[in-house]
Amino acid sequence: MIGVRKTVTAAAIAGSMLVGGVTGAILYGMTTIGAAAATTAATPTPTPNANTPFVPNEDPAHEATESAAREAQENAGIRPTVP
Repeated sequence: MIGVRKTVTAAAIAGSMLVGGVTGAILYGMTTIGAAAATTAATPTPTPNANTPFVPNEDPAHEATESAAREAQENAGIRPTVP
């Protein structure tokens, strides 16, 4: 009977070590992938400087392609937001 207990105990210890090793490897792999993904950040797109005054393009060829809404914004001195 004592030999069976030792065998069962040894099998339980070996099984828990195997499960712990697999779990540790999976968690290590997930953190490595997460760290690699976190280091690849997108480059921010520069925004136009809001302090610079808006100067509309009054070229006749350009004016012919503009919509009435855009022309109205330009005439009001507002940076156009419509095509």
